[in-house]
Amino acid sequence: MTIRIGNAPCSWGVEFADDARNPTWRSVLKDCADAGYKGIELGPVGFMPEDPAQLGHALAEHDLELIGGVVFRPFHDPEAWDNVMDGSVRTCKALAAHGAKHLVLIDSISPRRAPTAGRAAEAEQMDSAEWTAYRDRIATIAKMGAEEYDLTVGIHAHAAGFMDFEPELERLLDEVDEKILKICFDTGHHSYAGFDPVAFMQRHIGRISYMHFKDIDPAVKADVIAKRTGFYDACGQGIFCNLGQGDVDFPAVRQVLLNAGFEGWCTVEQDCDPLLDPDPLGDARANREYLESIGFR
Repeated sequence: MTIRIGNAPCSWGVEFADDARNPTWRSVLKDCADAGYKGIELGPVGFMPEDPAQLGHALAEHDLELIGGVVFRPFHDPEAWDNVMDGSVRTCKALAAHGAKHLVLIDSISPRRAPTAGRAAEAEQMDSAEWTAYRDRIATIAKMGAEEYDLTVGIHAHAAGFMDFEPELERLLDEVDEKILKICFDTGHHSYAGFDPVAFMQRHIGRISYMHFKDIDPAVKADVIAKRTGFYDACGQGIFCNLGQGDVDFPAVRQVLLNAGFEGWCTVEQDCDPLLDPDPLGDARANREYLESIGFR
């Protein structure tokens, strides 16, 4: 069995391609390689060059493989379909150009759900018609990625969106064909939502195609949930701590993967504020060293 550990631009605070606070894409590649990783995600489309030759040369320079990319767009908003499709097509093309395999779909933050991140019992739910249209938009992009670009497509639950809590994630999995939609499982977001990441993995490991490794500081989580703190403010407060310092049981996560014979990439994603994290390179290196200490190589 081969599990490979990568990292992603969000560990350097890159959430949106046009954020003036972002570090340069070249510095992110260099830091990722310097921290000992051999793979990296694309980040938000437009952050890294969309010219395959330019990005391919830079990846080779740092001995990095492109793992996959995330479409973090408002799937919940029917008026934003052009925006969702734009991000999806561009991401698919970028991944296919470099032989990357993982297309990750995330419903971005909704003002209707942001106040109840981490509060499943209080969260607003879509009505039947709204859910059906939402599900079908996700399925449309999943089908495109899987069938037109030969990508492995995974749904990723995310705090403050409409695909956040375990019941809605499992509902989607029941209603969309596994042939086109698998799971990109994020340990930290599952904990943020108030559910047990290891228990979910044990039930659904056969559908998990890709992993995001993220840890949660339980004290910060309790505080931001109590105060209804916004997601990005919570990131700035350090809710996503270094791996092994929070409430995610990574040795148990590893064991579930081992028992299932999981092969492929597990990507560290330590979302942070690009101006408030004093040492993203140090964090990236510490996270890799922690994973090695518990048996990941």
